[in-house]
Amino acid sequence: MIAAAATALFAAGCGSDDGADGSAAGGGSALVSVAEVDDTDVLTDAEGHTLYTAEVEKDGQIHCVDTCAEFWEPIVASDADVDAANSTLDGKFGMVERPDGSSQLTYDGLPLYTFAEEGAGELQGDGFTDDFQGTQFVWAAARTDGSSAPSDSSTPDDNGGGFGY
Repeated sequence: MIAAAATALFAAGCGSDDGADGSAAGGGSALVSVAEVDDTDVLTDAEGHTLYTAEVEKDGQIHCVDTCAEFWEPIVASDADVDAANSTLDGKFGMVERPDGSSQLTYDGLPLYTFAEEGAGELQGDGFTDDFQGTQFVWAAARTDGSSAPSDSSTPDDNGGGFGY
């Protein structure tokens, strides 16, 4: 299981230095890692930023473009990145082509993003709701247990709904 792979990698000394308990997929410079953030095992990028998905993209089509992609930054990947992540983290990674022609990393078929408004080792985007160009996004941290529900402790904003851009 993914948690077992993360534990094995952590024991091998492949951690991040951002304060999060991270383990790199395939080594310290890997694109995807597993870390415990706020008592939740999540996927992170190489710098320890939590990775997020949005169910609105479950159809395999990228909806987060333009301004959305400035706040929710796509994880651009190569075939080698996908192979490395799959060999270490149970083979649930793939790629999807973005409208600009770049390849974006997916986890369980959902494109992966980081939240530009949070630092490494944070989980503030979990449960965050916003609207870009008429499409509503509800962001969830990519969890290693396979669930996609935001944590109960998420409070995306004070008015209960997110932002429109």
